[in-house]
Amino acid sequence: MAKTNNNYEFLTTAPVPRVIGKMAAPAMVSMLMTSFYNMADTYFVGKISTQATAAVGVSFALMSVIQAIGFFFGQGAGTYISRELGARNVRHAEEMASFSFFVAIASGIVLMVLGLCFLTPLSIALGSTPTILPNTKEFLVMVLMGTPFMIGSMVLNNQMKFQGNANYAMFGMLSGGIVNLILVPLFIFGMNLGVFGAGLGTFIGQVCGFVVLLIMSHMGGNIIISPTKFRATKRYVREVFRGGTPSLTRQGLAAISTSVLNLAAGAYGDAAIAGVSIVSRISFLILSAVIGLGHGFQPFCGFNYGAGNNARVKQGYYFCLKVSMLGLLGGIAICFPLATPIVTLFRHDADVIAVAAATFRWQMVTYPLVAFVTLSNMMMQTMGKSLSANLVAAARNGICFIPMILLFSHWFGLKGIEMCQSASDVLTFLFTAALTVYLIRHSLRSKN
Repeated sequence: MAKTNNNYEFLTTAPVPRVIGKMAAPAMVSMLMTSFYNMADTYFVGKISTQATAAVGVSFALMSVIQAIGFFFGQGAGTYISRELGARNVRHAEEMASFSFFVAIASGIVLMVLGLCFLTPLSIALGSTPTILPNTKEFLVMVLMGTPFMIGSMVLNNQMKFQGNANYAMFGMLSGGIVNLILVPLFIFGMNLGVFGAGLGTFIGQVCGFVVLLIMSHMGGNIIISPTKFRATKRYVREVFRGGTPSLTRQGLAAISTSVLNLAAGAYGDAAIAGVSIVSRISFLILSAVIGLGHGFQPFCGFNYGAGNNARVKQGYYFCLKVSMLGLLGGIAICFPLATPIVTLFRHDADVIAVAAATFRWQMVTYPLVAFVTLSNMMMQTMGKSLSANLVAAARNGICFIPMILLFSHWFGLKGIEMCQSASDVLTFLFTAALTVYLIRHSLRSKN
């Protein structure tokens, strides 16, 4: 475990911008490649039909659930691992890594079987209309088949990042993303497999990414996953829930709210579903850079909080806020006037473009607020402040968002569908700001 010891010295003593930059760069690449899984499907399927685009958009809710489970185990174990390594308790970190991995894989298998057994009602529950149901089922079959691999990849990816070995995690995500980008157009257009081809390419990419990540987890001083280190103790179960429920809440409610949004948009036709689905993928791509920055901050936060370096935790948090805000403001300045050409890349349909362009502009306005919410939530989660982290995670994707969908669609019709996410972001920002100020004043008082 020499590499882990070196990571301890680097994370707790090296200059903050250097540490977070080194941790965040591969984490950002990993997140961008994860978003490309979704973007590739949306882009290439958009060349088939509006119904196909809407079907993949509906399926995104299930993918969010799968990712939620992966992040639950990966982040839950990872936050604990980073704190234990920061406190020099290596054995506990090793046992947690194996426990979370094997339980996560078993959960993925159960979810896969249940989903395949109830494919049609599941598709309808996700917001599929009768006209897009056949395409939805074709795509969902392959999404469900890849569930154990997607969850396993999320766990390995997060565990390596929290150990400070984000480069190894990046290689796994890159390999899966590249395979996906090559196979999806080949299957759709070269082999005329349509929506099923998009799902098949995604499935193979997920399997390849998982295999590479598993190999990488045995390299570079990473904690090695092994059945001999599996310990199912109450403490490890409690710590996974403590550190992982914010991710589960955040991603799980995102899936529920996406389904509610699809159902509300469905009242205005398949074009409305396709439009909001396209924007959700674009937003995920843009904000994945912020999430990647946050993932780079989390091992830094965990090691230093575990070592009692509270002043250093605050310094890293403020640095991440500054970088993300400046980056997003620059991106908004470029993308806002180009909203229509950007969404047109995904579907040449006047009705789809009109909904997508308006929704994209509304969401861009609140991207900087989302960055603050995301980074604050990750800091709370890594510090083990599960109540605060869960409340913030629930706010944007559930407590604030679902009421906004229902109220705004009722009050403003289709325009309300386009505006509701931004309204939710404003409310979530105000709530998060109050909790963050309290956390910094009471839990991050300097100890040294």
